[in-house]
Amino acid sequence: MQAFTQHTGVVAPMDRPDVDTDQIIPKQFLKRIERTGFGQFLFYDWRFLDDGADNAEFELNRPEYAGASILLARRNFGCGSSREHAPWALEDYGFRVIIAPSFADIFYYNCFKNGVLPIKLDEATVDELFDRSARYSGYKLSIDLQRRTITDEHGLSIAFDVDEFRRRCLLHGLDDIALTLEHEEKITSYEKAHGVV
Repeated sequence: MQAFTQHTGVVAPMDRPDVDTDQIIPKQFLKRIERTGFGQFLFYDWRFLDDGADNAEFELNRPEYAGASILLARRNFGCGSSREHAPWALEDYGFRVIIAPSFADIFYYNCFKNGVLPIKLDEATVDELFDRSARYSGYKLSIDLQRRTITDEHGLSIAFDVDEFRRRCLLHGLDDIALTLEHEEKITSYEKAHGVV
């Protein structure tokens, strides 16, 4: 998993609540066995028209959000089924950070396990970020996970909370397998003592 320390990127605002995982990555694309390649199907039903052409009305298809790596969302982002493919698709598309007032629990924890930083901020602060993204063309935010701060080029500075264990995992790029391998010597010693190897 890619480590996360600091990130600066263009913000793409998605001004709709209750975005569920079936919209993030529709079920027909869950047949792949790899963890990569899902970005092309992200928000598929919203991004594309029935004939396969880009939907010009959809946020991510607007030229000003090309290359965006920070998704600004509304409450209850990632609700619905618990598919881990949702953060896979977001990460594969290029998003490193998602900011919202609230997230569905399983989606929230799946983000951390896949190198995406989900940040919870109160609704008033999220409203302010939506206002700024509308006011400033090519609006960017800088996220510092070590300091737990969000800043912009226009004087904004916000502190955010994050669980210390999940913060450590992101800072060091530790997924569940890497966390287990931190104890490789003890595991090997146990296996030898019990005749496993």
